[in-house]
Amino acid sequence: MLFRYERAGITGKGVCMANPETLKICYIGGGSRNWAWVFMKDLAFEKEIAGTIYLYDIDPEAARANEALGNKVMETHNPGRWRFVAEPSLEKALSGADFVFISILPGDFEEMAVDVHAPEKYGIYQSVGDTVGAGGLSRALRTIPLFEEIGAAVKKYAPGAWVLNYTNPMTVCTRTLYKAFPQIKAFGCCHEVFGTQKLLKSIIVKQGIAREDEVKREDIVTSVVGINHFTWIDYASFGALDLFPVYAAFAEDCAETGWTEGGDDGWLNSFFTSAERVKIDLFHRYGLIAAAGDRHLAEFCPPSWYLKTPSLAQSWKFSLTPVSWRIEQRDRLKKQSKAYRDGRETLVPENSGEEGIRQIKALLGLGGFVTNVNLPNRGQMPLFPPDAVVETNAFFSRDNVQPVITGGMPNPLRNLVLQHVENQEGIVEAAFARDLEQAFRVFLNDPQVRPLEREDARALFKELTRRTLPESAGYGVL
Repeated sequence: MLFRYERAGITGKGVCMANPETLKICYIGGGSRNWAWVFMKDLAFEKEIAGTIYLYDIDPEAARANEALGNKVMETHNPGRWRFVAEPSLEKALSGADFVFISILPGDFEEMAVDVHAPEKYGIYQSVGDTVGAGGLSRALRTIPLFEEIGAAVKKYAPGAWVLNYTNPMTVCTRTLYKAFPQIKAFGCCHEVFGTQKLLKSIIVKQGIAREDEVKREDIVTSVVGINHFTWIDYASFGALDLFPVYAAFAEDCAETGWTEGGDDGWLNSFFTSAERVKIDLFHRYGLIAAAGDRHLAEFCPPSWYLKTPSLAQSWKFSLTPVSWRIEQRDRLKKQSKAYRDGRETLVPENSGEEGIRQIKALLGLGGFVTNVNLPNRGQMPLFPPDAVVETNAFFSRDNVQPVITGGMPNPLRNLVLQHVENQEGIVEAAFARDLEQAFRVFLNDPQVRPLEREDARALFKELTRRTLPESAGYGVL
């Protein structure tokens, strides 16, 4: 089953005609102090491709700061290869682009604080709040109109470009791009599976199978099935070694205590670290390796398993990340950006392990490889709805992304995952219709919301939509 993109009816320059030395990349969300900085650091090492990166952001000052920072990094570490340009016009940033990156924050952290913390008044606790659950669905409603606009803009100004999305909720964003522009060449990128491959590497080292310097994350071969942030591994190997028995022994040994790189209490020192106990418990429930962080995994499950109370989450050794921390982090990064710009600090290049540049090079014909991405289901996930966005491995080659056909999921797990697929499909349909009543029916069906009385669920939904949806989204009032 090829996920191949035909050019019939598509106008504009396609990437198959692009010169690897004069690429045009449009970065939507170009003022980012996260992914944009990661991209800069990786580009500092890149010698095979070159070009200009147009930074578009609704905060032009942030884009200008990244223009100065990116050019300074390239001048120091990779002169003559890349140029950064802050571009306030989306039309100009997109026109003729070979590749488009999307990395935006839908709204601001103030809206995310409502997504995450307003449900707590009703006994709903969220460890992330950006993908599913009350907060994830609320975030989706304000994100979908933005991605409709982006999809329409790509269709108008860069119809032949490849689009790499990094924005959450990943599944909903990618699905929206395809509904807005069915011929778009887009895929969603997420590094959660990489984290599980790193865990498998650590287990190999911990069990004395190989030394630290003898294995890289990329050496862990995995088969991926599922949806973003609720992704699963049904095959894993290191060379000739089947890693499932190795992981089963690890899961048995660490089921009660968990395990982190930083020692028994390492998870307490970071909102983004866990002791892998949720992952281990899900392995014992379903027999597959859950391939996302515990904070994400927990939100897809019935709340009584891991999230009924903050103390229950703590007993499973993961954190509920407060949005206040994210706001503090944003303010720290703003200060750091100014320090970079003033020359008081220096952005030091390092290889992040992300695969965006490698994907670009493969699509240009500079070497094929396999990695996990989010794409509409064209048969790679049997018994899942066609066109619903799923996450599996895919083979990247010149101007082509070909998903790897999977064996699907065992029935009990498929039932758990499918309810989220249907909810994500439903929230996209409701958002395209700008129908809050239809969206509320989807909201009622989420596992986190389902225990609420209908009246309480409606009160919560009203609060979320009233406080987080801008008038420009066009929903009106419930």
